[in-house]
Amino acid sequence: MRGCSGVSLVPIVLTSALVVAAGAPAASGLSDPTAAPASAATAPSLPASQDGAKAVLETSPRHGEWVDVAMPGGGTPIRTWVVYPERKDKAPVVVVIHEIYGLTPWIRAVADQLAKEGFIAVAPDLLSGKGPGGGGTESAGGRDEVVALVRSLTPEEVKARLDVVRDYALHLPAAAPKSATIGFCWGGSSSFAYATGQPGLNAAVVYYGTSPESARLAAVKAPVLGLYGGDDARVNATIEPAAAEMKKLGRTYEFEIYDGAGHGFLRDQEGREGANRKAAEKAWPRTVAFLRAHLEGK
Repeated sequence: MRGCSGVSLVPIVLTSALVVAAGAPAASGLSDPTAAPASAATAPSLPASQDGAKAVLETSPRHGEWVDVAMPGGGTPIRTWVVYPERKDKAPVVVVIHEIYGLTPWIRAVADQLAKEGFIAVAPDLLSGKGPGGGGTESAGGRDEVVALVRSLTPEEVKARLDVVRDYALHLPAAAPKSATIGFCWGGSSSFAYATGQPGLNAAVVYYGTSPESARLAAVKAPVLGLYGGDDARVNATIEPAAAEMKKLGRTYEFEIYDGAGHGFLRDQEGREGANRKAAEKAWPRTVAFLRAHLEGK
């Protein structure tokens, strides 16, 4: 599998760092991620893996729709998948940032799972207006072309597009006034980077994405959660420098590393002889708890 490239990031803050290593119990009461998978009766509710994403989208009871979010001053709108939770009160917003592979059915299925957890999930195609005919991810001729298009996005473009999508979502009648980002691979790097440039963000989740340069971390206001596979040295080399700087700055940056899991473990849950699934079963409940704590005070 082709690795994801990072973007220049503006990081977050650190009050505690949780590192789960082989043979070591998880900190703060978390169970050992190297333990056997939970039984079907007790397994956490997870997003679909890549192979099950289309089926989830076809059978979901939640309302999902495509919207075109206008850019200020005109230009191609940002094609965005929006999924609503089934709840009586207003829901906080989570912006889902896709991998270097673009806005795929898997990313849309992650958005659906976030809606199931009670959030309004919005997943923009950050390649809108790019590619043949400006059709974004779906218009590209294959994965390699999508990867090239994503790598051509500038940090300024990414932030501007995330800003308009976040603003659109926060003004939905069903939205509460709090927001977070969650990103995967390239999107994980972008989630961390966005926290350095958007002071109104209430939380950021980073799945196996590289950390921003230390000089940018002072701008981070939102708490950040990072979730990483143990066999992902390229990405993981950026964790400790960010953690040290965030601790110095008094920022909140929590992270966990799951032994034996690889890059992309939440999407490829069947990979690495069960280690990816074990990592997913630890990381996703922690993600949901983190978002609820910082978006709803639960």
